[in-house]
Amino acid sequence: MPGIRSLVLVFGIFLVLAATAVQSRAEVTDRAVVRAFLTLLAGEAGDKAHAVQLIGTQWEPSFLPMALEVIRLTRSAEVSGALVGIMERETGAGHGHDLNAWQRQMWNAPEARHPRYAAFKSALYSLIDPRFSAYFDTVGETLIRLDEIVWGGVRQDGIPPLRNPAMLAAEDAGYLEDDHIVFGLSVNGDARAYPKRILGWHEMFVDTVGGVPVAGVYCTLCGTVILYYTEHEGVNHRLGTSGFLYRSNKLMYDQATQSLWSTMLGAPVVGPLAGRGIALKSGAVVTTSWGEWRRRHPGTRVLSLDTGHRRDYAEGAAYRDYYATDELMFPVPALDTRLKNKDEVFTVLLARHPEAPLAIAAAFLAATPVHHDAIEDTALVVLTDPSGANRAYASEDVTLTRYDGDRRAEDSSGTIWTMDEHALTAEDGRVLRRIPAQRAFWFGWYAAFPNTRLVQ
Repeated sequence: MPGIRSLVLVFGIFLVLAATAVQSRAEVTDRAVVRAFLTLLAGEAGDKAHAVQLIGTQWEPSFLPMALEVIRLTRSAEVSGALVGIMERETGAGHGHDLNAWQRQMWNAPEARHPRYAAFKSALYSLIDPRFSAYFDTVGETLIRLDEIVWGGVRQDGIPPLRNPAMLAAEDAGYLEDDHIVFGLSVNGDARAYPKRILGWHEMFVDTVGGVPVAGVYCTLCGTVILYYTEHEGVNHRLGTSGFLYRSNKLMYDQATQSLWSTMLGAPVVGPLAGRGIALKSGAVVTTSWGEWRRRHPGTRVLSLDTGHRRDYAEGAAYRDYYATDELMFPVPALDTRLKNKDEVFTVLLARHPEAPLAIAAAFLAATPVHHDAIEDTALVVLTDPSGANRAYASEDVTLTRYDGDRRAEDSSGTIWTMDEHALTAEDGRVLRRIPAQRAFWFGWYAAFPNTRLVQ
């Protein structure tokens, strides 16, 4: 909970907010309500009683997000009990102290945003990390619901990204066993492997691969690793971990503007950069075993254990308890029971067809080494090798009928195609390009894209 310096900071912010020369009656009331919610965290006992009274008498639906965030942060049973009582009385819902139920109900109704909600959120979370205040500045657009932005329990970069991490040659990576999971990628022929056992503790690497600045973003909660080329229109966006989540998916931030970025879209969604048409190009990542990746890419480099941080980098140590069950750590608006929450799916989202996301069950692909599909006018084929690794390629007018599980596939005319990380290449020189795609947990992908088409 906040210390003295933090309390001084938050009340200082609101003194500034209150110091406008001319305020309407509504503005005065709005500021008073926000101050009342903050008082429940930082005020004296008598002030808290007055704050509860004000909130109860002035209640409107837009108060609910502020009430829930105060309840999540307070250590006072009296405060949380008073707010729950007001919420139940005013809404007619009987969720008690089940905050997940309150949030799901709120998120499945139209957003009711208080005029000072962004300022409230800015001041509230500056109690935890002063850098958080910039995320919710009212300057710029908000392309997602602010009440769905949830604190993940860490400060900015509290889960530290690996920036320009030390790499090893394959033969020097004695800490890895062949069956350990790695995320493999190749940019301009520069093959890299990022073991899950390391990346799980850092959730992001920022580096230059194949001469290109990139960021690999791992959302441990939703099981997704996405590679982004971080330069857009001449600007290299230096990304980090914001400390906040949207639908159980981590939000990134950029160091220059402190805008919040969607991990799934590679685009800013809150702040100065939101709504400016910025979307980072994504690259292909494959989830496979170390033995299989090293066999295919003997010249690969791989993360060193010398990260500059002290962590238990043993295989399976990161998020062991979370991965052991189907339970979620943070609520989402809705779940889809066609698959279990953490069943893995292979997902494709094309920049030219963002309205048509596709998810294919990993279990289906394991039993179907050659799977043809299409997203609008883009035909594609997914090849799955015996390690379970999935790679998608634009198939155009080619129909592959056989795949040897290694590097060779055959089409319906008998032509042999050779597979690598960038393309399928035919004997006659034709090329089918790789399509960026990645694994994800079903619940996380569905939460981000409820209109997704599922193949299972």
